[in-house]
Amino acid sequence: MQFQSVCVLGLGYIGLPTASTFAKSGLNVTGVDVDQQVLDTLKDGKIHIHEPGLQDLVQEALDSGNLSLSDQPAEADAFVIAVPTPVTEDNKADLRHVIDAAVAIVPFLSKGNLVMLESTCPPRTTIDQVVPILERSGLRAGSDFLLAYTPERALPGRILKELVENVRVIGGIDKASAEAGKDLYRSFVEGEILLTDATTAEMVKLMENTYRDINIAVANEFAQMAERLGVDVWEAIRLANEHPRVEILQPGPGVGGHCIAVDPWFLVEATPDLAPLIQQAMAVNDGQPMHSANLIEQALGGLNGRRIAALGLSYKPNVGDLRESPALEIVSILVERGAEVHTFEPYDQAASVEGARADSSLEAALQEADAVVLLVNHREFVEFDPHQGAKQMPGRVAVDLRGVWDAASWREAGFDIYTLGVGTKHD
Repeated sequence: MQFQSVCVLGLGYIGLPTASTFAKSGLNVTGVDVDQQVLDTLKDGKIHIHEPGLQDLVQEALDSGNLSLSDQPAEADAFVIAVPTPVTEDNKADLRHVIDAAVAIVPFLSKGNLVMLESTCPPRTTIDQVVPILERSGLRAGSDFLLAYTPERALPGRILKELVENVRVIGGIDKASAEAGKDLYRSFVEGEILLTDATTAEMVKLMENTYRDINIAVANEFAQMAERLGVDVWEAIRLANEHPRVEILQPGPGVGGHCIAVDPWFLVEATPDLAPLIQQAMAVNDGQPMHSANLIEQALGGLNGRRIAALGLSYKPNVGDLRESPALEIVSILVERGAEVHTFEPYDQAASVEGARADSSLEAALQEADAVVLLVNHREFVEFDPHQGAKQMPGRVAVDLRGVWDAASWREAGFDIYTLGVGTKHD
């Protein structure tokens, strides 16, 4: 099936790169977003998200004339829904954006069109939610228009590369829809494209991130056990992973991002009686920020009035993505307990936490600090020289929540260093 035009609804972390990549591949693309500020930012030649290479790609797509921007859909051969799906306070999928996008497509849907849903959703969303809405057009799914689901699986910081190179799963409501989806994405995807049905494709994405969440949860439990038993969990994991059939992930201060921290709840919502393991893993990971704050308080012998330099606010290293970041929660807890917290996030210097001060440099954050806490293992923090830190701050307490600082070097520089997952050895 040949495609000349695509309408992409949602210009966020996935929608904007996808729309721009389609445009770079020669398709005529209408990028749609209901947030006028997003559209104005893009029209001014800027981007509203942090992703390496994206600024140049978007500008190239706009300059070519293949990408146009709008606050409403336009007629096209294919429609791609790439809007966010957050969770509610009771951990249910908030599908309002998906529903609104599907409703917006209805007046523009024509016979022979393809609609692709990319937003992460609970299983059966395509069949049970999207199909009835699109059929308000008077057209029938499968016979008059094609419909498929394809999960985005690109990692922030590597989105442009992984959009093109990763294996892509496409699930159609029927075989013809899956094949059409393959034809559309083959315009830029170099990786293998695997076809299945829509509900399976929805579940694949959720299974991938749930598997990782559970693996991280057991690593976090190992870390807490190691602290009590006087073991270095980082060494233990390294040794355990020498087994050919073992791959334990890394513990940390919590799980963030819009995938691992969110997606398992969609499976819980779909089958709550069948997901006790998933729910327990989420509880373990959700408890890590509190455990981390307790570790910091223990290191300082109390938090009230103590000045802390908190390094990093994003949810993963070397990007400025703050979505669901455990670092934000940790800083909030420290502030609530009376600490004076100075944060520094090099990849988004506008990032802040209520009650804390956002500094514009590492030096400013360290000034007058009683303790320095590594929340995010950004490259510049991992490589930071503790002897330099000793010159910049009066305090001599360091807390490593990522297991990347060389404890011997910090001790040599005069610091008492505390590492998540490393207990005091027992005699």
